[in-house]
Amino acid sequence: MNYLCNFALMEWKNLGSKLLKIAMPLVLGGAILYWMYRGFDFQTVRRVMLHEMDWTWMLLSFPFGILAQMMRGWRWKQTLEPMGEERLRTSAVVNAVFVSYAASLVIPRIGEFTRCGVLKRWEGMSFSKALGTVVTERAVDTLVVMLYSGVILLFGMSTFGTFFQKTGTSFDHIVSGFSLTGWIVTAICGAAVLLLLHLLLKHLSLYNKVRTTMHGIWEGVLSLKDVKNLPLYLFFSVGIWVMYFLHYYLTFFCFDFTAHLGIGCALISFVVANFAVIVPTPNGAGPWHFAIKTMLILYGVADHQALIFVLIVHTVQTMLVILLGMYAWARLSFMNRITLKQE
Repeated sequence: MNYLCNFALMEWKNLGSKLLKIAMPLVLGGAILYWMYRGFDFQTVRRVMLHEMDWTWMLLSFPFGILAQMMRGWRWKQTLEPMGEERLRTSAVVNAVFVSYAASLVIPRIGEFTRCGVLKRWEGMSFSKALGTVVTERAVDTLVVMLYSGVILLFGMSTFGTFFQKTGTSFDHIVSGFSLTGWIVTAICGAAVLLLLHLLLKHLSLYNKVRTTMHGIWEGVLSLKDVKNLPLYLFFSVGIWVMYFLHYYLTFFCFDFTAHLGIGCALISFVVANFAVIVPTPNGAGPWHFAIKTMLILYGVADHQALIFVLIVHTVQTMLVILLGMYAWARLSFMNRITLKQE
């Protein structure tokens, strides 16, 4: 009887832990968005979208958002091939990436596992080997982001200095003007990042207990040295982030109050947003809004206009991710039926 009670208690604890991991990002993102948009007139957003916004630029930004995900799929296939997976269909790999982005809207960071699961189901790929290549991708992406962030912020310091001189604004003035709620939100975001790192380390310790899984991960990490076309791999690695940036930058021209800001503002705000989305919320909702809004205000955009920009841009780009995920799932199902017919 005691054994059954203990087993039931453990199951409840595991269930509670899983629900907490799902609920926390949603609550955190929702809390930040609520704080930012409390008392905001959403009818203004409707008016801007219907009568004041230039949708041409938004539509022009879509191909770059799609290309960023496709390049990630093409690059991923390159790291899978050295492990004897040349037979993998490119379309299946790309669609797995599409699905992974959509899945991460529900549970942050689940996309890495989702796309490995997709390849295991549709292509018969080893899950642990696929996961190992994802670890490699994250390492490469981190290096690329750190490099271009350092360069952009280094050259951007002069922009900040010029801005402060012209406006008479000092760093002390900015800090003193930061509200208590703003400090609380920043502290919560920092705590969320620490919690995410703790969970990742915890999961890694679990993987250490499974020898076969760790072997597959290690094999995936080592696969980078066997990539057949390394220049193409590096091109995709840089191209992914160039596409992401263009996907974001072109949206500046949708609005009169951001069209004049220039590529410098876009680059610096893009870098800041990349670090903000480390906080585990669905598609960066909340931290992304907060970071971009803060940077736009620094460049002279009015508070309510910055709120309109981040709300519309993030919502539209999230809808694109959802549509790509739906398309990919339907396409994968169709591919599966073709495979069954051939067998």
